[in-house]
Amino acid sequence: TLGESIPFDSFPGSENRVGYYFRVPIGIIVAITPFNDPLNLVAHKVGPAIAGGNSVVLKPATVTPLSALKLAGIMLEAGLPPKVLSVITGHGNIIGDALVSDPRVRMISFTGGTEVGKRITQNAGIKKIGMELGSNSPVIVLEDCDLDKAVELSVSGSFWAAGQNCIGVQRIYIQKTVFNEFKEKFVAKTQQYKIGDKLKEETDMGPVISEPEAERIVLWVEEAVNEGASLLTGGKRQGTLVEPTVLEETPNEAKLSCDEIFGPVVSLYQIENLKEGVKRSNSVNFGIQAAIFTQDVNNAFYAIQNLDAGGIIVNDSTDYRLDMMPFGGVKMSGLGREGIKFALQEMTEPKVVCFNL
Repeated sequence: TLGESIPFDSFPGSENRVGYYFRVPIGIIVAITPFNDPLNLVAHKVGPAIAGGNSVVLKPATVTPLSALKLAGIMLEAGLPPKVLSVITGHGNIIGDALVSDPRVRMISFTGGTEVGKRITQNAGIKKIGMELGSNSPVIVLEDCDLDKAVELSVSGSFWAAGQNCIGVQRIYIQKTVFNEFKEKFVAKTQQYKIGDKLKEETDMGPVISEPEAERIVLWVEEAVNEGASLLTGGKRQGTLVEPTVLEETPNEAKLSCDEIFGPVVSLYQIENLKEGVKRSNSVNFGIQAAIFTQDVNNAFYAIQNLDAGGIIVNDSTDYRLDMMPFGGVKMSGLGREGIKFALQEMTEPKVVCFNL
């Protein structure tokens, strides 16, 4: 709700008082967006900000600015006043500090990496801050689940958008009794993935954003293998096309185990039971979404109560998202929530009104 009445007269001494609160625009909002969903994530910020009566200074990702510029042009053609939306392009390390530290800015809405998020909070001053940062999303697969469904949805969740997805599956904890069957089916499904030009209908997975990113992803895989992980499939690249990669028992000290890979790589682990799966899922310093596959409602609610994440998905991949959901994370995964209703609340301030009759 964006406002409601307040029962002032329920408090002794306030019998003659009535009132309400409503929400007002916060002012100028700086919106900083990443490359991986260059139109969608711009819309997630610009739409609610303008609906709340604010003005927006939009800084799209350096490598994907065109869709943001096109959207701004369409909105201006549709009648949006020119000063309501401004788009600034350029490298964040050059213009970012000036944007976030400007005292005229009343809120920063940022989606991107954790290190940049830390720098923003250090430089912003007294402002509202909303952040959706990194993650390392876990899935728990129990022996009572529909295993074929768990395989299909987890493969999709691992490799959709070449893993360049903040809620993509990165760790899968499988109950020991079904581990080998799950692993066999998961690897087989992964090896069927067709990689190449995403403009072709038959392609399942396209390239990553740049060659340096592809090099980094493969390097992380090689480091994990050197530290004791077993490579089940993938691990190579051709230019920016990185093979869908599956590892087994990646050590806790490996970057792949505790950081966000942001590439088409997933690790499989054996667990004895649900409690172990929850404990290991919570072992990283991120938590946007987590998932569990089970047919037992008691197992589902144990995971819901104990997984440390902003969203718990039951019998689906961690990468499921609907704009009506409150979307965001805990720990180092961010501050605040997006989603139409929830972003409107973040991007406005409550103002209270009280009448003494």
